[in-house]
Amino acid sequence: MPTSHSRAGVASVCAAALTFSGLLVTGVLAAGPAAAADSADYQNVRINEVTSSNNDTVELFNAGSTAVSVSGWKVSDDSFSPQSFSPSSGTIPAGGFVTFDSPKGLGDSDELVLYTSGGTVVDRVGWATGKAKPAMARCGGDGTGAWVTTTTATTFGAANAPGCPASVPAASRVRINEVTSADADTVELYNGGTSAVGIGAWKYVDDDTTHSPVSLSSSSPSATSIPAGGYVTFDSALGLGDNDSLFLTDGNGTTIDSVTWATGGAKPSSERCANGTGRFRTSATATFGAANSCSGGSAGSGGDGGRLLGGGGSLTGGCAPEAPTGTGPAPAGTLVWPGGKDVTIADDVCAFTTSTGPEGRDLSGLAFDPSNPSVLWAAKNKNWLFKLVKSGGKWVADPSWSATGKQIRFLGGSGEPDSEGLTVGGNGHVYVTSERDNTKNTVPKDTIMEFDPSAPGSTLAPIHQWDMTSQFPQLDTGSKDDANLGFEGVSYVPDSWLTAGGWIDPLTGAAYDPANYPLHGSGLFFAGLEWDGTLHVYGLNSDGTFTTFGTIPTGKASVMDVTFDAGTRRIIATCDNTCGETHTLMKIDAAGAIVPDVTYTNPAVMPVDNLEGFAIAPPSACADGSREAVWTDDGVYGFGSGSSSYGHALYSGTFPC
Repeated sequence: MPTSHSRAGVASVCAAALTFSGLLVTGVLAAGPAAAADSADYQNVRINEVTSSNNDTVELFNAGSTAVSVSGWKVSDDSFSPQSFSPSSGTIPAGGFVTFDSPKGLGDSDELVLYTSGGTVVDRVGWATGKAKPAMARCGGDGTGAWVTTTTATTFGAANAPGCPASVPAASRVRINEVTSADADTVELYNGGTSAVGIGAWKYVDDDTTHSPVSLSSSSPSATSIPAGGYVTFDSALGLGDNDSLFLTDGNGTTIDSVTWATGGAKPSSERCANGTGRFRTSATATFGAANSCSGGSAGSGGDGGRLLGGGGSLTGGCAPEAPTGTGPAPAGTLVWPGGKDVTIADDVCAFTTSTGPEGRDLSGLAFDPSNPSVLWAAKNKNWLFKLVKSGGKWVADPSWSATGKQIRFLGGSGEPDSEGLTVGGNGHVYVTSERDNTKNTVPKDTIMEFDPSAPGSTLAPIHQWDMTSQFPQLDTGSKDDANLGFEGVSYVPDSWLTAGGWIDPLTGAAYDPANYPLHGSGLFFAGLEWDGTLHVYGLNSDGTFTTFGTIPTGKASVMDVTFDAGTRRIIATCDNTCGETHTLMKIDAAGAIVPDVTYTNPAVMPVDNLEGFAIAPPSACADGSREAVWTDDGVYGFGSGSSSYGHALYSGTFPC
């Protein structure tokens, strides 16, 4: 539950710079400078204006949400090889501009190709005689508009609105509207103008500079013109890859339009939203030859660096979002999110209202079912458990289990557990943590409860319950705020990981041997304490007793959720805005201790809220190098009143396999 974390006694610990060492799974980005150099941020940089007169000046625009370094980047034209240039700044801020003078003169009929320091093509523009005088600029939107010849003064270093012609030429109203890098590598063009445009002499090319432009008529012989408001489709003869670009030119070689996409961004397709005018985004369904659906997909990396899509709608009666509290800094050494930049709203508005929580807030703990990644378990603070399944791209309550969730009780069927974290044990049961009894909210009750999800009825009582309250006297002050700073998350960690990593049992000082604890099952449970960001390790015995294995610092001021990820073979300690919306991956080091390995932020597009729940799909759910990551907003606040995310609890993104 959202609380203010500015109380005395909370350790303000910050992790030192961390490295992601010993990672066993291919596909996860390594930490450090190399990861930044290999990021897809470059795909948000576009050539925005260029002149072939005076100093042959070029302007770059960053359409993304994070700054991009252009250190070591190069340019070439239609004759000289890539050469370094001296930009007005070494970094382009989000939504900002950088200018430079071409290292070689640009001619009347020429082209400009922009490369990263590693030689990847970022963007290109070509023009016929006179088209770049006084300049060629994107008109109708920096970074996305159609290329036209400006008619008045140039606008280098500023937005391109001044100087763009009042009437954009008919050809410049033709846009690449949809493209796929799957199957036949199909491309769709759309004419947003009021008259037909002849395209018989037009050409296209991809980002391979060794490829010559291909005549559009050779790929689609019947495509000689596009009617007003109409479409033309053709299959690329060049073959389009996962990380590629497409450039459309007229018969003189002047660039008409272009699109760039990251890995997976053009599968099943990448489409403009809104149709014919908007930025590109990954679509859920291809719509070649018709208007783009612009639903059920996610924003593409070649567009604006990630967007929140979906959701919206009016709040229902009784749903009362709560603004976030307790915002603090991220630990030192935190790295950017290693997965996709794009995040979608993944639930219906005000979806989790209950009889004890009609406001629809307080969805907290999350856990994928490791045996069935199509199932996501969620805990609502006010003693409810939800089994979620996908429907129409959203996570909804499974109607075959309970369309409204099931209420949970303490052992004996009493009370209202302040359910915060949950995990799925090796036996398939769901284990839920509670900080207190909500009917006595000034008194801590730090427990872990075991529920059999197959049990009948609308109310569940635990099979076993383990009470650790006495271990945390600092929470028993008579304050409801302190009582609310106990077990916020929990994760089942299999014995096989602990033994394979050589974890040293703090009770024996020797390598952990599960046989020493015959009643504990097949793994241990790591509970995260919100009070100080520590993990507390327990063996939960079948006779109702428990074994305490000690405390593990995470390097963070608080912990809101804990998950064991079999893909990275790491324990992940999650913190909300209290610690800068971060996830610390914990490893077993060479000395047999569990220590922080690397810390990541959330995707930059995420709201800064009390995002208390976090789960990553198991490796079995991997597709195209990624798997789903899901977050919960405990206050369903999103970006605030009036935003499309207001009143929503679940967000969906991707994490590397």
